[in-house]
Order: sequence, then C-alpha cells, then structure tokens
Amino acid sequence: MKRPIAIDLFSGCGGMSLGLEASGFDVIVAVEFDAIHALIHHLNFPYTHTICQDINHLKTDYLKGILQNKGIDEVDLIAGGPPCQGFSLMGKRQLDDPRNSLVFEYVRVIRDLQPKYFIFENVPGIAVGNHKQFLEELINEFESLGYHIAKPIQILDASLFGAPQKRKRLILMGSRHDMQPVNYPLETGEYNDVENTINDLSNIPAFIGKNESIDANKLDYSGFRRNFAPSPQGIYRLCHDRQRDNFVYNHVGSNHTEKSKQRFQNTHQGEVEKTSRFLKLSPTGLCNTLRAGTARDKGAYTAARPIHYNQPRCITVREAGRLHTFPDWFLFHETIWHGFREIGNAVIPMLAKAIGDEIIKVLEIDINQLEVRKLEKIDLEFMAYNMDKASNYWNVSNDIIPKRKRLEMILTDKLMNLEVFFM
Repeated sequence: MKRPIAIDLFSGCGGMSLGLEASGFDVIVAVEFDAIHALIHHLNFPYTHTICQDINHLKTDYLKGILQNKGIDEVDLIAGGPPCQGFSLMGKRQLDDPRNSLVFEYVRVIRDLQPKYFIFENVPGIAVGNHKQFLEELINEFESLGYHIAKPIQILDASLFGAPQKRKRLILMGSRHDMQPVNYPLETGEYNDVENTINDLSNIPAFIGKNESIDANKLDYSGFRRNFAPSPQGIYRLCHDRQRDNFVYNHVGSNHTEKSKQRFQNTHQGEVEKTSRFLKLSPTGLCNTLRAGTARDKGAYTAARPIHYNQPRCITVREAGRLHTFPDWFLFHETIWHGFREIGNAVIPMLAKAIGDEIIKVLEIDINQLEVRKLEKIDLEFMAYNMDKASNYWNVSNDIIPKRKRLEMILTDKLMNLEVFFM
C-alpha cells in the first residue's frame, strides 16, 4: 500500500519528520533554513527532498514541481512550527507584523498547496494573555482558506504520551473542508522515567572532544529502550531501514573541571546545583524541558543541560536524544552545541507520532499494508561538517545566518539562562 505524503516545513534535524514517518507517512519534502540542521535532516532522511532555503524566498511552484516529478498529485499533510516573535499592540493585526512573517509564509504554503490536513505547532505562550489575539487571527486565516480547526485548541505535554521529558507544545490541527475532521490524540497514561531511558549508557564514559562509536551490543534495548534499538523497532517499526552499522554515535559530553564534578556529585537527585543552577535529574522522574541554546549571532551559547542522576557530569547529546525519544540510529551533529540545538529545537518524535496516528486514522490507512524500504547509505561525515562546509554543500551563503559575535567561548559549567519565550 502506498504511504501517505507529508511535507515538513521548518524541519530542523527532523523530530516531526521522524514521528510522521513512524506513523506511516513518507516525508517527501523538508524545508530548513540552517545549513547544518538541513544536512543532518538529509543524513537521517535520504529519501526526502531537503531544501536549505529561507521560506520567505521559497516559491510554491517550486514545491509543486518537485511533487509533479515524483508523480504526486495531492499532499496529505503539511506540518511545521514557524517561529513567531512579534506581538503588536492591541487593535492591530498581528499576523501582518513583519516579525511574524514566517507564520505568514506557513499559511501561504497551506493556501497554495491545499493539503488534506495540516499540523501547526508552537510555543504555549501564544495562547495566553494578550497574545491570544495572534492565535485567533491565525485560526480565522486558516478557516477562511476552507479548513476546519479541531477545537478547543490544546497544549499537549509530551510526557503524557509516554515521553520521559516534560515538554509542552501548542498544536493546531486542520482538516480541509472535504475531509473527515481530525481530532487530538488522547493521552496514553504511559509513564517512562529517566533511568529506564538512559541507564544502559551510564556505564559508558562520555566521549570528550570526539564523536567515537559505541558497539550497540554493549547496550540494553529491553523494555522502553526497545524503541531506541539500532534497527527500527517498537514505535519506530514503520520507519524505513537506514542500513546503519551496529554502532551508536553522539555520546559526546563536556570536559568539566574537578571542582564542578564535585559540586555535581554533592547535589541531591531532583535538586538544582546551587552554583551552575543546573538541575540534577531524578532517576524515577522526568527530564526537564531540553532547550536549544542561542544562535551564533547571539553568542552561540549552549543551553543549560541537566546533570546526570548518577554520574558527575551533564548528560551527553545521545542521552538527550533518548530523553527526547530519538532512537539510537538517528544521528546528530558531532558537536555539543549543534547537537543540543538540534534536539532542543525538535518536536518530540513520540508526540509527533501520536498526532500523526490520528491523521492516519481519518485517512483510513491500514498500516499493516504499508511498505517499509531499505534506504541508500549516506556518508556519516556529514555529522562533522562545519557551517562553511554545510553551506557549500547546499550552495548557499554562509552569511545567511549571522556569525558569532565571539569566536570562541568557554561554556563548561556556566549557566546560560537564555530560555526563549514560554518554551
């Protein structure tokens, strides 16, 4: 049976793409502005036509051409989470605020391609206080295009769908007027704690300054960790075969000072370390919301990362990936900064799958009949590309994303309290 077709706008490294593929979709096109994140998406989704471009300059005729060349007449789903930064004074139309141009571009693509369904995800902050005006205008815009919006609008907490991390996102679900309306997924009540997610990695020292591999045979993929196995299993059983080797990458950590390690060791589980203000994870609790850090024009700061519950260090990129429900075959950039930005900006795949499953239901797709393919192997060296090399790969200017204000920073053991609004 042919898999339904999805497009992922503002795709990042591919959290939403992964969840949708796990539901049974083929993500045919992905659009991402950041050259490194786009390359990591390409590394993980080699069958997808990944476009590294500012969506403000992306013509929908170009997207239509890609679809036509692939023999696709209609798009089943468009998903995306455009950043929205501008909240104008009351009485003004906030959708027209230039700072919200990316939201407008998302609406433009929906208008021009007319998918059967769409998913709009964003920070919960746009649903509170005076910011409600923006959300109301956005809903009215979608309804004027002929889409039914599932109501009441919901803010979904990924931890209530089985993710071992407390992370809330506002979700809009739209159904074209001629399609069966889709509803929000029901909370599963499944609870997965930190220890059951990353415990088997605890005995393997974090790699400092190098992205070495771990033989997957040394890890334990029983219970909830079955979902993270090197070949797609569990919630990812419908994902295509990436033909990875039997090694796990990205177990990369920071080079902490001995003084910091002692402070981490002396901090009780579930409490905040007083100097760094980092949270030390509780093995039986949930991970706090993982943040993305700042872009390079704002100093390229790594976001504050939680302290491991039984190791005197912050969690590694791979441990963060698991706490975000990425499987071990999913690859990130080899550096801590890019790797954590990719994870912190991503939709939790387990939540994306729960949402995607609802659309699969109303499309009346029999998932047992869906094809699972072997994908072409991709060069793992993409994990090591810097911005110059990634930009050259995509043939885009390295100046599109502003450069760092400081060329080099010592980030270890410093709190970077730079959380984005309501993330």
